[in-house]
Amino acid sequence: MTRQHSSRRPFVVGIGGTTRPASSTERALALSLKGAQEAGARVQLFGGAFLHGLPHYSPETRQLTDEQHELIEAVRSADALVIATPGYHGGVSGLVKNALDTLEELRSDERPYLDGRAVGCIVTAYGWQAAGTVLTSLRSIVHALRGWPTPFGATVNTLETRFDTADTCSDPKVVEQLRTVGRQAASFALAFGAHDSDAYHAVEREASIVQG
Repeated sequence: MTRQHSSRRPFVVGIGGTTRPASSTERALALSLKGAQEAGARVQLFGGAFLHGLPHYSPETRQLTDEQHELIEAVRSADALVIATPGYHGGVSGLVKNALDTLEELRSDERPYLDGRAVGCIVTAYGWQAAGTVLTSLRSIVHALRGWPTPFGATVNTLETRFDTADTCSDPKVVEQLRTVGRQAASFALAFGAHDSDAYHAVEREASIVQG
């Protein structure tokens, strides 16, 4: 597998949202991708409207839609990802899970599934009960896809936190947490590509500071 050189800008793909336009989940994802951009990454966001247009993935179906091809090719080219899901009944939403199931098309790649890619994880929930459970579930899915979850994952209680616009949030701490997820995804992509242990440990230190 050819690894990227640290001087190349990493490409970070964001996947997440709900069927509701301008959902808190999609706005949280957008803020996280801004963190990735701060770390020098190029980004592409696949939001709720796009995910809602994806057909249910079936491995027996050989005729993929243009939208499925677009998602697959973007992830195939990605150096890292950020995935954001609402917590629905204690689990990842069907909308996001279907997008991740579509990545089964990467199984025969030189880098199968999410192999060699850092993946930031974000969960929004109306209350704290589902947040930790769903974050654990999302991390498990990333592991199953051979991805590397970033040390810091963000959970947002939308009962307490409002996203007024795509760029603003009622809680500055939440904004920093979301941007940390994006920065870590981009930084891990650079560290992994360059075998840079110093960059790796710098990301770990940032996670401990934010969590503290």
